[in-house]
Amino acid sequence: MCYDVKTSLEAQLKRAKRNQDLKAIEEIVEKLGPLTDLPLHHASGFSHPEVLIYTNQDRFYPIVATWGLIPHWVNNVDQQKKIWNSTLNARVETIFEKPAFRDAANEKRCILYVDGFYEHHHFKNNTYPFFIHRKSNEPIALAALWSEWIHPEHGGTIHSFSIVTTVGNGMMAKIHNNPKLKEPRMPLILSDDLEEQWLSSHSDFEKELKELLNRNDKVELEAHTVGKLRGKNYAGNTASIADEVKYMELETNGLDF
Repeated sequence: MCYDVKTSLEAQLKRAKRNQDLKAIEEIVEKLGPLTDLPLHHASGFSHPEVLIYTNQDRFYPIVATWGLIPHWVNNVDQQKKIWNSTLNARVETIFEKPAFRDAANEKRCILYVDGFYEHHHFKNNTYPFFIHRKSNEPIALAALWSEWIHPEHGGTIHSFSIVTTVGNGMMAKIHNNPKLKEPRMPLILSDDLEEQWLSSHSDFEKELKELLNRNDKVELEAHTVGKLRGKNYAGNTASIADEVKYMELETNGLDF
């Protein structure tokens, strides 16, 4: 699962900068930046923040989209509000089966760049938040699905997305140990050489996805505990929210990540 992320405009410019088109980058900063909620030092998907995504329709110029995929077939606002919170994540194992994601999995794939993401560890009836980021501190490319939805009341187009998740790797298996879940989960992270494959438009992508998943183990991650992300002690969307905070009860029990 992935419901909490940290991202900045700088991180989300990563792909645009590959083209070295300074005019395009300036335009993104001036025209699109103000339409987003960036920077997000900590954001919950349930708040449906506006960020930038790179789609398979234009791989180097992003669009503004809201977190929580709204399928194109949703026909009213009540239905949209009802489905919004259940489409923050899309399990990679079922994206070609679930009605909410099937069309997007085949036709509308995108990438969301983040500085890192947060996950909770369960220990003795308490939860401890971790911040997970790339060892190199470079932005992380998350595989995602996107959609275009026409608002039935004003006719405007709303772009939205869902983060694709997969089975947690060794480190995430230790961190994401929610007893209510059958297995640890984590966002599907794309190594630099697999981003293009994710954004490809091949009709047989479902078959290619199995190969992509088998090869996708090149991104090295590290993690540390942070302050509470829920409740009265939550500091909010502040720059220090991702700073390391140690918990003695974890250290004394040898829970070293």
